[in-house]
Amino acid sequence: MKRLIIGIALAAILMLSNLRLGRGQDAEPVPGTTATVPPPSNPLQVALLKWYPANRTTLFTVGANPEALAFDGVSIWVANAGSSTLTKLRASDGATLGTFGLPSGPVALAFDGANVWAAMNSINSVAKVRASDGTVVGTFTVGSNPISLAFDGSNIWVVCGFNSVSKLYAGNGKVLGTFRVGDQPFAVAFDGANVWVANNASNNVSKLRASDGKTLGTFNVGNSPWDAAFDGANIWITNTGDDTVTKLRASDGATLGTFTVPATEPQSVAFDGANIWVANFISNDVTALRASDGKVLGTFKVGTNPFGVAFDGANIWVANSISNTVSKL
Repeated sequence: MKRLIIGIALAAILMLSNLRLGRGQDAEPVPGTTATVPPPSNPLQVALLKWYPANRTTLFTVGANPEALAFDGVSIWVANAGSSTLTKLRASDGATLGTFGLPSGPVALAFDGANVWAAMNSINSVAKVRASDGTVVGTFTVGSNPISLAFDGSNIWVVCGFNSVSKLYAGNGKVLGTFRVGDQPFAVAFDGANVWVANNASNNVSKLRASDGKTLGTFNVGNSPWDAAFDGANIWITNTGDDTVTKLRASDGATLGTFTVPATEPQSVAFDGANIWVANFISNDVTALRASDGKVLGTFKVGTNPFGVAFDGANIWVANSISNTVSKL
């Protein structure tokens, strides 16, 4: 019996050493890339007798044309532009917790700590939805064609298509100011003190002081910047026109690097604490780049026309706009 127990223990150790448990490694990397993604958050999955890579790519069906994602600390919210709904998924297992109707199709989301805000492009307004039960607690008119949202700790910033961003007080939706930026702004990100706006038609980003909206600088990036993310020190911008990602130092806007994505039309971007994840709309995959130096760590297949991407603290979620699904990596 003692020999049998020792043998089982040794076999378990050997099995654990051979497991490939990195996030997304169950998805096949695109030829020519290496999937050297850091180890998962829970290396003890073997204790559950799950003798396979734990973090497998999984698909969940949502509404029509999902375009954006937000994480509320427990659940993933999906903006379904084609069906004018929000889907709430439990992050742990992807179970659908609810589907909630909106006055028009949502194209962007942000979470303020208690509510999910949804930009409704076609009716020039944003909806405030209580995260606990999906109740719409307010609808507020903003500028023309709202397309992106960010929360700064007190206020919601709304990118409007005609060269401006609006600042709304999250408590009651009151517009506190509207500020000019570059041509055709597409995205907004908050760095803890300032708001960054990617201007798609002018190939630059605007840096605005969050307290009063004052423009602190305008910085050139790649061709047709689409989305923005903050990694704790730097701003990352996806450039759909030349299949690159630009890294800017948040303190002064200095360009720290421009990195080619081995895929087609990078759009949405998210930071997972160590890596930058980019959804590539045309090539139907996502690319992971190491945030420290921009090295490509791997490219992984997802659904058709991935549009939005978000991180839940353990996994990457991708909204696949044509296949009406979200992928969990």
